[in-house]
Amino acid sequence: MKDSFSTYHPVVNLLFFVCVLTLSMVLMHPVCLGISFVAAFAYALYINGKKTLRFGLLFMLPMLLITALINPAFRHEGATILAYLPGGNPLTLESMLYGLAAAVMLLAVINWFSCVNAVMTSDKFVYLFGRVIPALSLVLSMSLRLVPRFKAQIKAISAAQSCVGRDVSNGGVLARARHGLRILSIMVTWAFENAIETADSMKSRGYGLAGRTAFSVFRFDARDGAALMTLLALAAYVIAGSVSGGLAFRYYPTLKAGALNAFTVSLFMAYAALCVLPLILNINEDAKWKAIKSTI
Repeated sequence: MKDSFSTYHPVVNLLFFVCVLTLSMVLMHPVCLGISFVAAFAYALYINGKKTLRFGLLFMLPMLLITALINPAFRHEGATILAYLPGGNPLTLESMLYGLAAAVMLLAVINWFSCVNAVMTSDKFVYLFGRVIPALSLVLSMSLRLVPRFKAQIKAISAAQSCVGRDVSNGGVLARARHGLRILSIMVTWAFENAIETADSMKSRGYGLAGRTAFSVFRFDARDGAALMTLLALAAYVIAGSVSGGLAFRYYPTLKAGALNAFTVSLFMAYAALCVLPLILNINEDAKWKAIKSTI
């Protein structure tokens, strides 16, 4: 499924992810954590499809349980004692809930970063930072391409080695180990050669020289301006509300949240609108496309 949000200007994409990632790590209110996690998972599911669902079942759910159990095992603050551990330390309700909140925050950030990897392509990083910090932008763009290229290359190497009976599934334990080391050696050699070729190519093109111009396909239009203004307005409102204490929540020594009033609810709604902004834009574009198709 095509992601319409990724077609927006790189400035809009970058500012959105900076806002949601920062707020996801700063706002520890349970409602905010839930909003961030659900929105991040829904957007990742929209972009990546079944891969996100499989990753959630195989890795995210066990990670949630493990992370939630680690905190009460090492932190024993809290006024509500549920039981005593074999070592004599208390197991408190507050430590368990804080561990669960930290786990949800971690999973939300992981999902947001999976969306960043899909939306913020290497050419966008080069466009945004190429003139300001050319070396760092090149490193970032190469890092984003590293894992997909390495996965594709190691599959090609493994397929080639399997044709001559040197795959990791051939032979005994020692033979498989030798075959795996040979594949790894070929992979490392390819990586070094590719890095040298990339460096020579960028140097021959004059990358990083003063006065060098660069071609770009990105243009900031009215659609990007509207999305940027909406994004900044929502983020500013949530940040201002958080600074004023509207999203305060305490885990230790006892659980305590701010008063639930119209202002707090409006902050929750603004934060939810901010987090689901890409999905709203995608749904709107999908509806427009379906309307156009129905007239053909």
